Amino acid sequence: MSSLPSPLPSTEPVGPLEPLGPCFPTVPVGKRVRQWVPFHQGLDGTRITRAAADRVYDVLEQTWESTTLDTYGSGLGTFHVWCNKQVPPVPDSRRCAVDTPLILEFIACCAGMYSGSTVKNYVYGVRAWHTCHALSWRVDEVHLTSALSAVERLAPPTSKKPKRPPATPEWLESIVSKMDPTSHLDAAVFACLTAVFWSVSRLGEFAVKGAVASFSSSKAPRRSDLRERVRTRQGELFVSQIHVPATKATIEGEVAVYSDQPGASDPVAAMSRHLALNNPGPQDHLFAYRSPAGKLTPLTRHKVLARVRELARLASVPPLTGHCLRIGGVLVYLLRGIPFDVVKVHGRWASEAFTIYLREYADILAPYIQSAPLLDDFTRIAMPARFRR
Repeated sequence: MSSLPSPLPSTEPVGPLEPLGPCFPTVPVGKRVRQWVPFHQGLDGTRITRAAADRVYDVLEQTWESTTLDTYGSGLGTFHVWCNKQVPPVPDSRRCAVDTPLILEFIACCAGMYSGSTVKNYVYGVRAWHTCHALSWRVDEVHLTSALSAVERLAPPTSKKPKRPPATPEWLESIVSKMDPTSHLDAAVFACLTAVFWSVSRLGEFAVKGAVASFSSSKAPRRSDLRERVRTRQGELFVSQIHVPATKATIEGEVAVYSDQPGASDPVAAMSRHLALNNPGPQDHLFAYRSPAGKLTPLTRHKVLARVRELARLASVPPLTGHCLRIGGVLVYLLRGIPFDVVKVHGRWASEAFTIYLREYADILAPYIQSAPLLDDFTRIAMPARFRR
């Protein structure tokens, strides 16, 4: 069996693939799906002009988020490296449109070496390459599904990441206890952390994912996207809302919601303090912070996590990652007895995918499984549909 070379680093340009020729230029990994031109494209030989065809391919590229294109570009690079290593090398004409035997051989060479999700992304990168260039994907889906399932079962233990621990209100309180009360950065970081946690959101939805300079083109919320303590139809109940311009699930954007909470992890108090201290303008990043000279700087995801690591060390608590906040938010609401479906809506899930985040099953399920269930009247709406009898 042919061996698969190590995947190309996703942050580096493609050096080893230059011999492929001008159709495979050295470009950033996220540009490969569009700018690596296959042996032939789907609109070749049609009455469409070259300029019109290129416009079609440019539009098709917008099917995927930039982060997804980074992942797929890395997978596409690995596929071409593997094709080059075969004896003789796989000809360009067979790589696109790829046939079922070739893609199955590629998957088989990955089996036992990589995680199932990694191999899936490799294959999906090749498929995206076809789609972007208007070529039909003619791989047998039954065989493909079986092969990818087998790869999942054969994945080495070292490829499987341990479950991320959940953040908790107590963890947030430990973090804030080590913050500098006069620090503009710390005020912004804590407002961001608590808003993510209590709204069951993703850190990358609130903080800028890339460099500071990328904020103008990013999908991070502005100050004008915040509505503080909006009165609900229930009268004396208030919620704060952050409009997220675009998310992984929808380009139209969604609304994240949180409310007052007891203790030092209260997101409303944290947000108020941040806004009073940093005072970003309507079109500035919602969590922007001021330098000692008074200049506003968008808060990046990298900056948040770097500061969390420092504070966690000082507080002698684990330096949790951004996704631990979302996991912890799910858990804290479920442990309060909030129905599953309510948590699902709060976290803006369209499916039951949030159940993979469940921890402490015994405590969560206890009210539902007693001989005289404590929440019997609500069980039908409280459990995800696939768990109901």
